[in-house]
Amino acid sequence: MGAIDGAAAPAGPPEFVGRYLDHLRGERGLAANTVDAYRRDLALYAAFLSDIGIGDPRAVTSEDLEMFVAWLRVRRSLAGRPYASASVARIVVAVRGFHRFLAMEGLVATDIAAHLDAPRANRALPKALSVERIDTLLASPVGDQPRARRDRALLEVLYGAGLRISELTALDLDDIDAVERLVLVRGKGDKQRLVPFGEVAALALDAWIGQGRPALQPRVPAVFVNARGGRLTRQGAWKLVKEHADRVGMGDEVSPHTLRHSFATHLLDGGADVRAVQELLGHASVTTTQIYTLVSRAALREVYERAHPRAHRRG
Repeated sequence: MGAIDGAAAPAGPPEFVGRYLDHLRGERGLAANTVDAYRRDLALYAAFLSDIGIGDPRAVTSEDLEMFVAWLRVRRSLAGRPYASASVARIVVAVRGFHRFLAMEGLVATDIAAHLDAPRANRALPKALSVERIDTLLASPVGDQPRARRDRALLEVLYGAGLRISELTALDLDDIDAVERLVLVRGKGDKQRLVPFGEVAALALDAWIGQGRPALQPRVPAVFVNARGGRLTRQGAWKLVKEHADRVGMGDEVSPHTLRHSFATHLLDGGADVRAVQELLGHASVTTTQIYTLVSRAALREVYERAHPRAHRRG
């Protein structure tokens, strides 16, 4: 991926980028040097999209954009230096303008980058919950009713296998190997990977698939179905995660992606090799995974600053 930095690689179908640059030149009257800067910034965006298996900007989600900004924090320029805050802000402006143009032209339904901001230094990293707060969240679904069994299994698999919400809702029954405790995941760019899951997730899945799911009279082979027996949608899964987060007082801290962030961070905290975590997450480049090593370092720094007697000068 390093060869892409600074190159004029397209951020998705070339005609979209070309039309956007023409718009900047012709309708907004930007200078040639400014348009060239936009082109370079979108080339960097293309490198990130390639890393996570996206070839068309119309498939980008708001979570992808958040990860892109965090990705910039661990990326280095051609000169070998980290990107300065001003450079990150400029790149964000270019990406935000590009997505606004896609929406203006009717190429996408909504402008997903409308609220994308260059982060403050202390807010650039992905959010990760502590193990204790994960335990609290995953204990939220209570009871043996079908929905409780489904929600418990869904939360356990999201965290236990580190899946994206779209990957989880796409799972079919044949994708689950209950004996080996493996799940076949179809990731971005239709890339497949096998991801293990633990005993707790296995027990929750068994209870859901064996007892809870049949009660909803499913009409599809999906692992997770809604009350009408159809495949649970990405939006439906997002909503139930937020419902349980609200129930335990974490509504402002949790999204489905938070569980994926926590999965990666906790593995690295536990000594997992970054390359192994890369495979589990389905990242094309280890650079993207290295975002989570920064999360771990930040947590260690916080513990050190709070606990070590000589972390700060006395008096």
